Amino acid sequence: MYEDHYIFTPGPVKMSQEILDIGSIQTPYFRNPEFSRVVYNCEQGLIDIVNAPKGSKVIFLTASGTAGMESVVMNLLNNDDNALVVNGGGFGARFVDICNTHEIPNTNFKVKNTNLSDIDILAPQGEFSALVVNAHETSVGCLYDVTALGDYATQHNMLHIVDAISMLVTDDLDMQKSHIDVVIASSQKGFALPPGLTMVVLSPKAIERLQTVKSLYFNFKDYLSNGERGQTPYTPAVTIMLQLEARLKQIEKRGGISQSIASAKEVAEYFRSSLEGLPIKLTTLFMPNAMTALTPTDGKSALDIVNDLERNYKVMVCPNGGDERETIFRVSHMGEVDKAYTDVLIDALFDYYKVSRN
Repeated sequence: MYEDHYIFTPGPVKMSQEILDIGSIQTPYFRNPEFSRVVYNCEQGLIDIVNAPKGSKVIFLTASGTAGMESVVMNLLNNDDNALVVNGGGFGARFVDICNTHEIPNTNFKVKNTNLSDIDILAPQGEFSALVVNAHETSVGCLYDVTALGDYATQHNMLHIVDAISMLVTDDLDMQKSHIDVVIASSQKGFALPPGLTMVVLSPKAIERLQTVKSLYFNFKDYLSNGERGQTPYTPAVTIMLQLEARLKQIEKRGGISQSIASAKEVAEYFRSSLEGLPIKLTTLFMPNAMTALTPTDGKSALDIVNDLERNYKVMVCPNGGDERETIFRVSHMGEVDKAYTDVLIDALFDYYKVSRN
């Protein structure tokens, strides 16, 4: 299914052959020292990539990114809190829904066309105990200034919770520089692995804030206890963990996280600069390296463009949802893509619009 298609969807993304090969092997037994070493290696690799403070720990969940978002809210916030939740689109709204579901007092901080570098001016007045944000609001392609957010959270003594699912590995994220207490990541985005593994990096400050929750599967204290022996309390995504270990080594071998970010930036800039002459515009000035969100300017339906590219060119880009399904489509630069691979999409767009490419 879709093996002969070109993939530009923002998760899952195109994977390297090395990682695909690991996915084809027999899944091994995991309650042994050999697999514990895999868990330790993955934890240390993730801590290094986000420059987590000394004493930070990683929770590995066999679950989607939304489960990571919800489990963080469950384990770190309660009805004595007042969370300031940045809501710039579908995923910010999801954090609001999660807080409401768990009866966490929250303020729905709606934003548009800003990277929040001036959050100290834009933020609503009030006493808040936590700042909750999707570093990259994927629904509209807007990357927030997490360092400005971290400075604001620190000045106001707030816990800084960051969903970095759709920008980690392709865009800068430094827990110490940006005063981040919690980072949520997922396997199918910048890590270019299959979906099914979510990782939560907890700073010592966040670990101190962990509470007893009414949940068996999402009890972070249980995960930390099992993590001391390199295990998880319940069956992990064993094969994806093996792929994650290999992917972390692959990133290091290719020049480290800075090189991964630089490569994604080069591809993103190349793609955007190649669109001149097409009736398409960027949806925001604050794009990440991870993805480009586009809006047709000729009245065409964005959803029709997505369907036509897949049907006629075997090129898969991503539609938006909700009210923006007709006005926005999204192109990923995450995973195993380069300029040559991206040229297939660019050529398809020019052919689709019957415009000569410069």
